[in-house]
Amino acid sequence: MIFNLPKSWAALSIEEAMEAIIDYRGKTPKKSDSGIPLITAKIVKGGRLTPPTEFIPEENFDEWMVRGLPQVGDVVLTTEAPLGEVAQLDSANVALAQRIVTLRGNPSVVENDYLKYLLQSHSVQHQLEARASGSTVKGIKQSELRKVILPLPPLSEQRHVAGVLRALDDRININTQTNQTLEQMAQALFKSWFVDFDPVIDNALAIGNPIPEPLAKRAALRQALFAGDTQTQPRRLPEATRALFPDSFEQHPDLGWIPAGWMTMEANKIADVAIGKTPPRKESQWFSEQETGNYTWISIKDMGNSGPFILDSSEYLIPEAVETFNVRTIPEGAVLLSFKLTLGRVGMTTKVLTTNEAIAHFVNYEQGLNKEYLYCYLKQFNYGSLGSTSSIATAVNSKIIKSMPVLVPDNGLADIFCSQTKIWFEMLLLNSKEIETLSRMRDTLLPKLLSGNLQPPEVEAHIEEALEH
Repeated sequence: MIFNLPKSWAALSIEEAMEAIIDYRGKTPKKSDSGIPLITAKIVKGGRLTPPTEFIPEENFDEWMVRGLPQVGDVVLTTEAPLGEVAQLDSANVALAQRIVTLRGNPSVVENDYLKYLLQSHSVQHQLEARASGSTVKGIKQSELRKVILPLPPLSEQRHVAGVLRALDDRININTQTNQTLEQMAQALFKSWFVDFDPVIDNALAIGNPIPEPLAKRAALRQALFAGDTQTQPRRLPEATRALFPDSFEQHPDLGWIPAGWMTMEANKIADVAIGKTPPRKESQWFSEQETGNYTWISIKDMGNSGPFILDSSEYLIPEAVETFNVRTIPEGAVLLSFKLTLGRVGMTTKVLTTNEAIAHFVNYEQGLNKEYLYCYLKQFNYGSLGSTSSIATAVNSKIIKSMPVLVPDNGLADIFCSQTKIWFEMLLLNSKEIETLSRMRDTLLPKLLSGNLQPPEVEAHIEEALEH
């Protein structure tokens, strides 16, 4: 690849620019439920690490990590399935899995902070793709990875560029963490009221009604919470709200013990449930990478990359595609649920959009329900109860989704839940929109800064303005 670089820049291969290249491909570690977090390819997404889901036993760390130990600041690069995802380590207490290469820049020629962004640039991603092999799953050999050329400005400029981009990432991370906390609060309240039935247990205990055996441990916990010193007791629900909950339970064939008097109804009886559609994939004219003038078209991957609110997609449908193939448009305020292959991803819409056929949407809520209640219900639903096959994610179909049981509380409790959590969901949406704005700004600035066509001082004022708003 030929680079038209400023005079002060250098073009070095990864082999020339790295102090260390750590590669654990070809080995499979023994995994455990806890221990040292394992950095796998599937948790490296969008320039950051998602929470680890796999671990290796602490006692196996030394015998596994014989090819090199990671350091804080090292950059990890996925080498296949997917190829080219990048993140930076903020802890050295991690183990490295297959399909991951860890890169540590030679400090005399490249800053690790800069390397993280450079590896995400079009010029480097294009080289990775060109040097990859494999017909079904593309991957890159270490020998080919070492040949990838890195365009490198002077170190002082690298630090400045990385600082600008990191300021955006830091704000995105803060908003993401805040949103995780807000959603945990909303889900915790929903679980207390509509899964653990804490107010119903409290009412039953208060008048001596029997507690079903499956709820006995929860009842004992509730008794312990409100025993002893009143100063240390958790705050009870206001009496007027608690009075809206029943004081006994009845058994349901699908959901087990539920509050007496509450109903369960099929999903298509509490909302209009419909499925998306995909135009013929071989006819590329129906799809676009441009948002303007087109319909946002949500995939399961898009849902995995978003929070509670679905704001954007990686692909769009032109209006003619929606009309020609009768693709359903989904209004603002709908709840989306993935039900094919990846089962149970849930989100809420903020504008008119479309989805593929692996996603169901719920609109026009009835029986006193609302999108916040249904969103939380679907997030906590036991999808294993929908079938008995070993592969439930492939067994579930649209008919099953439309007939799945939904718990319907009475006395307007779904609306009360909505009012209790309204401020949390409003903050979630504002933060999500800011994340989208800052992410787009970062993605726009990234190629310009890394090519030398735009200097950091030219953009810092715009970034400061964005961060203030």
